[in-house]
Amino acid sequence: MPPPVVLAGLAALAALPGALAWRDFRPGIASHQVYGTMGAPGPSACLLKYAPGARVAFHRHTGWEHIYVLSGAQRDENGTYGTGDLPVSPPGSVHNVVSVAGCIVLAIYEAPVSFEAPPA
Repeated sequence: MPPPVVLAGLAALAALPGALAWRDFRPGIASHQVYGTMGAPGPSACLLKYAPGARVAFHRHTGWEHIYVLSGAQRDENGTYGTGDLPVSPPGSVHNVVSVAGCIVLAIYEAPVSFEAPPA
């Protein structure tokens, strides 16, 4: 069995984003993988760093999604979520996400998301 993953001082990492290795994820969004593989079957977790104005296109959740906002804010059709907020999206839910001023979040996925065209 693999050892547990510990993100010591998680809240402090938001103030020191240069302390982590980031990879391009989507335009304006970088990721730091914690476990699993984004987009692959099964659970995964990562830190996401949004540049100001960055967005994630319309997508459907095939499992639970937990987003813990470490710094800044992001919003979707349901509201705006700032530092310390934990929006939880259930399976089957859909949304677009944008961060106007930039943010860093911890994203925990039960299963990958499915990118789709928004309803007409």
